[in-house]
Amino acid sequence: MTEQTALDELARRGFAEGFRVVDGNLRVLASGKLLRPDDLVIREVYRFEGISDPDDMAIVYAIESSTGIRGTLIDAFGVYADPAIAAALAAVPIRTHAGRIRDPSHPTASIGY
Repeated sequence: MTEQTALDELARRGFAEGFRVVDGNLRVLASGKLLRPDDLVIREVYRFEGISDPDDMAIVYAIESSTGIRGTLIDAFGVYADPAIAAALAAVPIRTHAGRIRDPSHPTASIGY
């Protein structure tokens, strides 16, 4: 699976919004609405490593708000990761649709479900 394939599949399943971190919150790109981390749940996480270029690494987060807004947030992985994204997502639980809860600080949390 490629990063674009994952984004397309997530959009097909309703994770259609794009998010950006602003002042520790997530901003919905289309509407500008700000979502606080305590109103969010990470539903799926996908990590991609570049085959030909080790610097080409990314993580795709599928995120859902308590109000039903669903979208994705993309970050680099490794040395190029954005510390603002890590800080904003630090308190956001990873809860798959099966109901499992995973600690986002745990190294195995970056596995697709």
